[in-house]
Amino acid sequence: MNLKELLNIAKSELVDMSTLSNPDFRLEQAEFFKDTNNWEIVVSYLIENTNPKNSSLAAIITEFKYHRIYKRIQIDEDKNIVGFFMFEN
Repeated sequence: MNLKELLNIAKSELVDMSTLSNPDFRLEQAEFFKDTNNWEIVVSYLIENTNPKNSSLAAIITEFKYHRIYKRIQIDEDKNIVGFFMFEN
C-alpha cells in the first residue's frame, strides 16, 4: 500500500466523525510493522470547536472555530482497519 491508499482508507472510515463538509484529513505519520503485516498511521481532521475560549486573545485571532483531532489507526494487509485509538498530538 502507498501513503495515498492509507489516507483514503482512513478517510472513508472517519468521514462521518466530522460535521464539516470538508474536514481536511491529513496523514501525519505512517509506519509498517513486518511482524504483524499491519500499517500504523496517525490521521488528523477538523471538527467544529464546540467549546471556544472566551479570551481577548482568542477574539483578536477571530475565535478558534475549528479543532484538529488526531487518531492512531492500524490497517491490515487486506486494507481493513483493525485498530482505532485516541492520539494526542
